[in-house]
Amino acid sequence: MKIGIIGAGNIGGNLTRRLTALGHEVSVANSRGPQTLTALAEETGAKPVSASEAAKGAQVVVVTVPLKAVPDLPTGFLDGAAEGVAVIDTGNYYPQRDGRIAAIEDGLTESRWTEQQIGHPVIKAFNGTYAQDILDRGRPQGTPDRQALPVAGDDPAAKQAVRDLIDELGFDTVDGGGLDDSWRQQPGTPVYGNRGDAEAITKGLAEASPERTAEFRA
Repeated sequence: MKIGIIGAGNIGGNLTRRLTALGHEVSVANSRGPQTLTALAEETGAKPVSASEAAKGAQVVVVTVPLKAVPDLPTGFLDGAAEGVAVIDTGNYYPQRDGRIAAIEDGLTESRWTEQQIGHPVIKAFNGTYAQDILDRGRPQGTPDRQALPVAGDDPAAKQAVRDLIDELGFDTVDGGGLDDSWRQQPGTPVYGNRGDAEAITKGLAEASPERTAEFRA
């Protein structure tokens, strides 16, 4: 599968490592330009590109940049993606880093805000996952206590494509509902950073409160 990754930090870098190891054709971009991705490209075989090129022909695009950087993504960066592309948003709102985003403070889910900025539906996944776990904790399907990740989004086909990819990476998934339900997996909720199995993640989603904790408010 052709996959574009925009953001080469901890999550983006480790997804690049695992997805190339699984045989996917990965293009990776960051804000500083492809010349800064030489080491990651040599390590993984991924193709370093500019952010405007990362989605070209991609069936899955991962947007894994700080929320404050989302509005700065190149206009039309998804125009060359494959039809029906699934766009994964891994982002979280951290006011201390991102500044105050009024719409989110007023109750809009983080991924709905990202969707509005980029003009394309997104699937929220990996936002509460420790980056190192992507490398270390994947297990074969059916393994007892296999770690599970919540996945939220409105497009059933795109959501299934993302869940299938996560399964290939070695993790179970739990349907977190539509994007307006994705507050259940935002920072400060029971599933954020939770390494539990599908049962634990299902329970955590059900126990989440829509009230943003003080730590994650501006």
